[in-house]
Amino acid sequence: MSVKTIEAFLNNQNETIKDLYQSVLTNHWMAATTGDQKWSEQHEKALNTYFSHFASKELMDQVSTFRSTQRLKNKQQRQLDDIYRKMIKNQLGPESQAKTLELEKEISQTFTTFRPNIHGKEVTNNEIKDILKTSSDLNQRKEAWFASKQIGKKIEAKVLRLIQKRNEDARALGFDNFYQMSYETQELDINDVFHILEGLKEQSDGPFQVIKHEMDEELAKKWGVSTSDIRPWHYTDPFFQEAPPVQGLDIDTYFLGKNIKDIANQTFQSMGLEIEDVLNRSDLYPRDNKNPFGFCSDINREGDVRILVNLDESLFWCTALLHELGHAVYFKNIDRKLPFILRFHSHTLTTEAIALFFGRMSKMGSWQKRFLTLKSNQLEELKPFTNKMLQRQMLVSARWIITFSFFERELYENPNQNLNQLWWKLVQDIQFMHPPEQNHFPDWAAKMHFSLAPASYQDYLLGELTASQLHCFIEKNISNDLFTEEVGSYLIREFINPGASLHWNEKIKKATGEYLNPRYFIKQFF
Repeated sequence: MSVKTIEAFLNNQNETIKDLYQSVLTNHWMAATTGDQKWSEQHEKALNTYFSHFASKELMDQVSTFRSTQRLKNKQQRQLDDIYRKMIKNQLGPESQAKTLELEKEISQTFTTFRPNIHGKEVTNNEIKDILKTSSDLNQRKEAWFASKQIGKKIEAKVLRLIQKRNEDARALGFDNFYQMSYETQELDINDVFHILEGLKEQSDGPFQVIKHEMDEELAKKWGVSTSDIRPWHYTDPFFQEAPPVQGLDIDTYFLGKNIKDIANQTFQSMGLEIEDVLNRSDLYPRDNKNPFGFCSDINREGDVRILVNLDESLFWCTALLHELGHAVYFKNIDRKLPFILRFHSHTLTTEAIALFFGRMSKMGSWQKRFLTLKSNQLEELKPFTNKMLQRQMLVSARWIITFSFFERELYENPNQNLNQLWWKLVQDIQFMHPPEQNHFPDWAAKMHFSLAPASYQDYLLGELTASQLHCFIEKNISNDLFTEEVGSYLIREFINPGASLHWNEKIKKATGEYLNPRYFIKQFF
């Protein structure tokens, strides 16, 4: 196959995909910022048109032929591989895809409309969360925790049908199961990833045991029980995926009266990273009919990068703003000379790493001193709390994601086993959590991500590990002070600029001298 033929094909694909992609993101932005059903419908239509492009059997045959060509240039190979991975799942017939979509819609609708019941009264998930965060009545907490799992029983059968259907589809496409297919189409090696997760579990067993015992002692004292009697409802999160709050200080008070937008801008400017244009295009403050969460959108991969947040004067939204602007810095600084297909992240974990790198700053003493302009006595008061908060947050979250990932793999490899027994075994072994005496219900199914966001949870943890590896490399080789232009220049040059022209692990090696290694995460926080 001639080089000219392949280049002409790729040029055509870049232009076609660019137009389809921009329509998806433009309509998504309008839907999120207006709440108008019209934009949601146009977004869904644009998304269907985008995916239908990758369903063409003729296009699949062309790409497969081109990929087998000898001596392809790296950028040609990367583009062809990207198109191929997008096409794999779309090669199923429309009837088969419709059945899967219908099951997903039914489950999504149940999650949206289901209301748990406590003593005959329907309650919302937010009310359950409020009880677990604020109630001092242990019986009420226990009832609320069990109520949070009621939806698992309601949807278990449908979720298992969906798992079976996804596995059938994956086998029809030549894979062992859906989970394996998902990893391969994300350019993740399942054995490599689980080797990393297993290594992280082993290295963090000791530190987590210490921290978990410390948290349990605090809870035992608070609730007047022994540590051996601590159960899931004594924590503030139904799945123990977030650490209980550190007692003794309200950190939000240090953010009152601060201009969070200006502080974030100053943070990035100190590193030579200009984001004022992003802020000017963005939607920053809460209002009616606006998406209540936060995200970053690279509308056209040519500089139109925006974020959506709902700022107030709190640690949470300051962290969220730094996080989303981290995504923005990533997308804004990818080499514009790259073809459209490669003007993107090489994997979600790479842009997540940069977002997490910046999001962590709000809990760092050096950042608080410089950008919150706190005095020495305030920093001394804050330091033990923020250090403990970040350490607990990192480790509790990591152990939760390892639990989730180990279970999800088993869920697809052997869905006919006793899943709830497996669930609580993993929770005990990894999260060191005592199960309730009654644990024969499908508690795992109450977590929406198993059904509606499959094979994606590991990306958050891989992003955390990457952020720590970058952080440790910077401190050792670039600057002890993060807030310098040298650090910003290093991140752009060595990690961000190549876009998707490098495999994600090759990108990490280029930036730090070695492939992803969990020991830096352990080193940074423990």
